[in-house]
Amino acid sequence: MAQALLYTTTLLLFLRSFSSAQPQYSPESCIPNDEFGKYCPTTCGVADYLHSYKPKVDKDLSDMEELLEHISNLTKGAQDRVDYMKDSASQAQKSISPDVYIKRASSMLDDIIRFEKNILAQEAQINDLQQILDSNDKQMLQLKELSIQLEQKCKQSCQDTVQIQPTTGKDCQDIANKGARVSGLYFVKPLKAKEQFLVYCEIDSFGSGWTVLQRRRDGSVDFSKNWIQYKEGFGYLSPDDTTEFWLGNEKMHLLSTQSHIPYVLRIELTDWDGKKKNADYAMFKVGSEADQYRLTYAYYLGGDAGDAFDGYDFGDDPSDKIYTSHNGMQFSTGDRDNDRYEGNCALQDGSGWWMNRCHAAHLNGKYYKGGKYTEKDAGEYGFDNGIIWATWHNRWYSLKETSMKIIPINRIGVGGGQQAGVKQFGGLGDI
Repeated sequence: MAQALLYTTTLLLFLRSFSSAQPQYSPESCIPNDEFGKYCPTTCGVADYLHSYKPKVDKDLSDMEELLEHISNLTKGAQDRVDYMKDSASQAQKSISPDVYIKRASSMLDDIIRFEKNILAQEAQINDLQQILDSNDKQMLQLKELSIQLEQKCKQSCQDTVQIQPTTGKDCQDIANKGARVSGLYFVKPLKAKEQFLVYCEIDSFGSGWTVLQRRRDGSVDFSKNWIQYKEGFGYLSPDDTTEFWLGNEKMHLLSTQSHIPYVLRIELTDWDGKKKNADYAMFKVGSEADQYRLTYAYYLGGDAGDAFDGYDFGDDPSDKIYTSHNGMQFSTGDRDNDRYEGNCALQDGSGWWMNRCHAAHLNGKYYKGGKYTEKDAGEYGFDNGIIWATWHNRWYSLKETSMKIIPINRIGVGGGQQAGVKQFGGLGDI
């Protein structure tokens, strides 16, 4: 009996640990990582992953069912033994003869009381065990249902390759000029590029083709990168434009300096209330690596987000606006300090950008869910390190979504592309 109860107690502790260690599954979440390659897993990726682990999971579930059945039988046996012990105790109490056992009565009653206490304790343990058995039965049922759902999803046709559109050109406008009317992934090869590379093109029904340089959407990509990573680019390009990325400083340089027709840089911003605003800059260029990928533009073309690239007077110092302007600034990262501050703005903020002393606009900042954050949230340095556009929201508000994209200036105002507050330019011909 003692051995059976010991085994029951051991199984009780094991099942408690199993019950508390169940993984949380969220089918809506998608975190790209190296297990699935450069993109979120396709159907084939999920299928391969499932088929790799399904046999082991099935075996574990089968073993667990056998274990639970064994425990259930053991529980019934223990319950029967307890009932027998109760009956035996009751009969013993009735059969005691005062004349024969008077001297042993007191001791036996003490033994019976202790015995009854042990019975009550074992009944409590059996009750706990039964509750855990019921809970694990439900969890096993949920796991089986989840396994069936995944298996059904994996019966869909596999598509192991990401769809890349066939048209190529020197930028997305060139691709649109060749007749492309679908937004998606395209290969481009700027005039001075040694080889083609992949970009996401936004192409509308009027034939305007925007080449996207940067996307922030959900904080899924860490923008705390070094010089080489910002040079080459990082993140994930997807055909449905749902991912975050930095195209790369070298690619931005090749794209923005290749044509006699200047480019417009459009900044698009979304806050946590769903409001959207934009800012346009004419004759945008990114210099070469020899010039530390310097940002230059001719003037603020318009938009309703305000001109944060021109700097902002935060009220801390009369020189705030001058020292937070971005035009003409070289690119800085934590390991390559090119700013005009005695410290390292990029190191303090944890991400690369065209820093002055330090910024009024910073679209590569730390992603703060909900928007609002404080000096304490900013960590060691306590500086405003969020996704900032100071002429719209203050420095302690981090935006939800941003994008940077370019288009030849002669396409601004074509069809539905005109934005409120943007000046009209035309007569430059097609690029």
